[in-house]
Amino acid sequence: MLTHLKIKNFALIEDLEVHFSQGMTCITGETGAGKSIVLGGLSLVLGKRADLSSLLDASKKCIVEATFEINSYDLRPLFDTHDLDYETETVLRRELLPQGKSRAFINDTPVNLTVLEEISLQLIDLHSQQDTQTLLRNEYQFQVLDALAGNEQVLEQYQKVLEAYKKANKELEYWTRIQTDSNESLELKQFLYEELVATKLDPDWEIDLDQEIDALSNVDYLQTSLAASIQLLESDTMGIVDQLKELRRYSQGIFEKSSQFESLYERVQSATVELEDLMEEFKQHFERLEVNPQKLEELLAQKDHLNALFQKHKVKNVDELRSIRDSLGNTLGESVNVEDKLTALKEEISKKTSDLKILSETLSKNRHKATTLLENELKDLVAKMGMQDAVFKMELSPSSEFQSNGTDLLTFNFSANKGSDFKVLKKVVSGGELSRIMLAIKAVLSRYKKLPTLIFDEIDTGVSGKISDSIAEVMSAMAKKLQVITITHLPQVAAKGTHHFKVEKHIVGEQTKTSLHLLDSQARVEEIAMMLSGNQITETARAHAKQLMN
Repeated sequence: MLTHLKIKNFALIEDLEVHFSQGMTCITGETGAGKSIVLGGLSLVLGKRADLSSLLDASKKCIVEATFEINSYDLRPLFDTHDLDYETETVLRRELLPQGKSRAFINDTPVNLTVLEEISLQLIDLHSQQDTQTLLRNEYQFQVLDALAGNEQVLEQYQKVLEAYKKANKELEYWTRIQTDSNESLELKQFLYEELVATKLDPDWEIDLDQEIDALSNVDYLQTSLAASIQLLESDTMGIVDQLKELRRYSQGIFEKSSQFESLYERVQSATVELEDLMEEFKQHFERLEVNPQKLEELLAQKDHLNALFQKHKVKNVDELRSIRDSLGNTLGESVNVEDKLTALKEEISKKTSDLKILSETLSKNRHKATTLLENELKDLVAKMGMQDAVFKMELSPSSEFQSNGTDLLTFNFSANKGSDFKVLKKVVSGGELSRIMLAIKAVLSRYKKLPTLIFDEIDTGVSGKISDSIAEVMSAMAKKLQVITITHLPQVAAKGTHHFKVEKHIVGEQTKTSLHLLDSQARVEEIAMMLSGNQITETARAHAKQLMN
């Protein structure tokens, strides 16, 4: 239920704040007073688009804030889905900034317009003569019929099975494609995989290979240089190691005479040990060096093979080759099990098909029972609203495919006059008739499911007299179960309201501004009397107004 609405700096509204209550709320006012502006502001928190022309003062931001009591709706899962704080008193807010940006919030959490619209559609159902086209959509007609048929749980189960059925079919397509690809290119993939498996693809292999090739390619130079280095280190007369050992003896003597030279001695000692280790390493490298043209040729062949693999697979390093090898291995592994997977998927699809048929038959059976009920209830309601000869006929026919809501095809037929042939509703109904039919459908639905706040924007335009009385009675009856807000020009409708607001336009300085205020019982009499008689309110009009209100 909408409990509170605040609008600032929107169109002709400078600062409006209004509280709403349960029951039927009527909003009246002269043409052009700004009734549509109030709805325009409210539409912003429904996620509708807006631009800077909507700002009353282009230098300030526009704020629209709507507060709802939502404890009677099962919306916690929807809030959880979007990671929103669930509050029984939920606030939807929309801001339009002078820079042209728009921001939306739900309980002070920023959201995009898609989320704002998704949440708000669960809270407000807005109708005008231009919005009644919803009734002509086949999916909405199914929603109405399913509400009367009590199909909610069966339909939910059907849709879960349908989702699993579609998923299994997609997987079947994938594995069938894998099987086809495997049959066409299995031998090639097997050859490529085995070739890569047979090739040493360790992460450091290319580096080690290059190092070995460099060593064997330059063995003469390396042997000569290593031998010369060893000679320098251990020559009998000029060996660096022997000279360093002599230096160590001197530094040891100096340290023994004076401890201040301890660090000097330790550094010489360390250098001696390091140089001896270095000499041993030179010798080890020298001993490992060998002239081996055959091994060099083998290594060069491995390098050529590696480069050929790079070129064949259009990669630049061993890591990429390893990825290709692993991918080929996975594909080949899948191809081995593809027959088993295809068999399992076909069995699953067969089971899901059987389940869908059973559920869709239940949906269809319930719908067939509900069509007569809906036809009769609509006929009775629209007859009260001036369409005495209107008749509805809903036809269900089977579909060969599983639709989102079963296997039924629904045709909503309508005959406005006695003796007229039935024709598809959207092809023969007028705008005024469509408004009354929509009102009748909402009235029926309100008895079978929880509806959001209903807002009717002058859907009673073009009717008068007894028909307007009937429309008022239908709205009033609906308001006993849900909140109904209606903008109307009809005194008969306004008189049936539990609450009555009046929209007025004022000149303030050089600006025109719109206000909305709640009427007390005396003010309501005056307003309804004015609607009955025009600007000249007579005692007869007042008496008539009181009679309508009672």
